[in-house]
Amino acid sequence: MDVTRATLPGVATVVHQCVTRDGQRFGVLVEKSGRRRLLVYDSAEPDTPLQAITLDQREADQLADILHSRPVLDRLAHLERRFAEFVEAAR
Repeated sequence: MDVTRATLPGVATVVHQCVTRDGQRFGVLVEKSGRRRLLVYDSAEPDTPLQAITLDQREADQLADILHSRPVLDRLAHLERRFAEFVEAAR
């Protein structure tokens, strides 16, 4: 996936424009307040979003966890198991 990042002048907002391997376009607009907007683009109008989905910080974190290949709780459980193995081996 190709990702470009730009700061929008005057509003201290960052937009990440993403193009998938298949040519689909979407963006993530990160506002100064922490709110995020997912932008979905039409291939016929590449500069105008068809839809914007607004997420607060907690919703953005939940979505990031879903999209991550291994959710945070799974990674934490793995680290706890590794730590227990390390402590046991040190005895």
